[in-house]
Amino acid sequence: MTKGSDLLVAALENEGVDRIFGIPGEENLDVVESLRSSKIELVLTRHEQAAAFMAATHGRLTGRPGVCLSTLGPGALNFTTGAAYAHLGAMPMLMITGQKPIKSARQARFQIVDIVDAMRPLTKLTRQIVTAASIPTLVREAFRTAMAERPGPVHLELPEDIAAEEADVPLVPVHEINRPVADEQALARVAALIREAKAPLIMLGAAASRPYLAEPLSSFVRRAELPFFNTQMGKGSVNGGSNLYVGTAALTERDYVHDAIDRADLIVAIGHDVVEKPPFLMGRAAPGRKVVHIGYASASVEEVFFPDVELIGDIAANVIALADRLEPVSAGSNPIFELRQGILDRINLGTDETRFPVTPQRLVRDVRSVLPDDGIACLDNGMYKIWFARNYRTHVANTLLLDNALATMGAGLPSAIMAKLLNPTRRVMAVCGDGGFMMNSQEIETAVRLKLDLVVLVIVDAAYGMIRWKQAVDKFPDYGMTFGNPDFAAYARAYGAKGHTVETIDAVAATLEQAFSEGGVHIVAVPIDYSENVRVLVEELASRNR
Repeated sequence: MTKGSDLLVAALENEGVDRIFGIPGEENLDVVESLRSSKIELVLTRHEQAAAFMAATHGRLTGRPGVCLSTLGPGALNFTTGAAYAHLGAMPMLMITGQKPIKSARQARFQIVDIVDAMRPLTKLTRQIVTAASIPTLVREAFRTAMAERPGPVHLELPEDIAAEEADVPLVPVHEINRPVADEQALARVAALIREAKAPLIMLGAAASRPYLAEPLSSFVRRAELPFFNTQMGKGSVNGGSNLYVGTAALTERDYVHDAIDRADLIVAIGHDVVEKPPFLMGRAAPGRKVVHIGYASASVEEVFFPDVELIGDIAANVIALADRLEPVSAGSNPIFELRQGILDRINLGTDETRFPVTPQRLVRDVRSVLPDDGIACLDNGMYKIWFARNYRTHVANTLLLDNALATMGAGLPSAIMAKLLNPTRRVMAVCGDGGFMMNSQEIETAVRLKLDLVVLVIVDAAYGMIRWKQAVDKFPDYGMTFGNPDFAAYARAYGAKGHTVETIDAVAATLEQAFSEGGVHIVAVPIDYSENVRVLVEELASRNR
């Protein structure tokens, strides 16, 4: 006979789990003891929200669920933002929470919250485990559900008495998941539309960034010789600094890349997920323009996205089959290529700015200069995210991680810790605003304890900058958005990390390079001049559309 917590840990090992992130409580001490003698590392975090962000990022980068652990009540509720982050961002993740015994109630209702029901709208599956014998089956079902398209978070609640209960049941073998492919008629219809189009344009959305899609999509784009742009979360889904890339739709309309979008007579949207802000508005589409949706499931019809034709099924298999049916489209015959260099040149204006505090364009350039092609930048959420989406060029898939679905603050540092754990030999940088950084800054201690080589760039404007920008755009008075900051260099040292305050423009890249070269955990604080937000993203873009 085996107790329930041992069955749980054995089932997780059976799924290939090597780390669990979180903060246990008295209700899961049996699980902690079972982990102690297992092959799974328990990574203690300083907040459950950060543990959930780490587990979600594991799912995002590997395609397999990351696992996080908490106690009942307040600990479990701290998972909810991470659950929504994974749910909207399509990241497979398993949350395991504790609970008081369900066969007795010696502490009455102390700390008891209905976590299963609380998780229902935020997960693909949420279950309370009521018998130890069901644990292997429920764990296998949880992993299958989390990984099935559309991926996302799942939740299992293990009560204290069920964790101690004994059962004699085998583990459930892991099985392969085969996804259906489109039929020949659908493939032929889409291939014909692309061949007949005068200005076809590919759009790569959030679902194009699944880790196993990088090679199939890169091959498709090269073979078809079609120009492409991407949404924010689709950025970096294709390998290489391709001469077919025409930009990123960091804004919904009126940005320079929309010149190409407006010229297109056919947009082939691969993996578009309507949880993202719209990359363009179909209600204002050019007359006669068609949109093809290539996805794992039929498109959600929204006010701003209602495709004319769909190609449904496994994206990798479908784009390979589609490429086999296409003659490469000559670059010289597609008018979008005439716009490409002008779009990129205008987006890159200001990258050589020498004034200080640093401008966003120059900051993106300096970050790009210290990260090699396979270096990973993990963005928190703030005004700088738009600038990185527009200006940062990716050369290897999944090397710019940003969230344009829940768009929550506080995820940048935890996701960078996870990225570094998965990629110990690659340079990893967390890029955070001062507001977002302080929401989970305590995880600097976690990074130091794990002996990571990690650079944390803190962009300092002493304000919630994105909302302040929107406030200015809407012509409201500047009110309620500013705050004070600690001395970030001293803050780093208090945790045993190294701290730097940048005071000149030439020191930005130099300090980042020094931090990477020295190793260890570094916080680099850089003040930013956000006057470019209004000048470029409002006034300049508005003037060109008058």
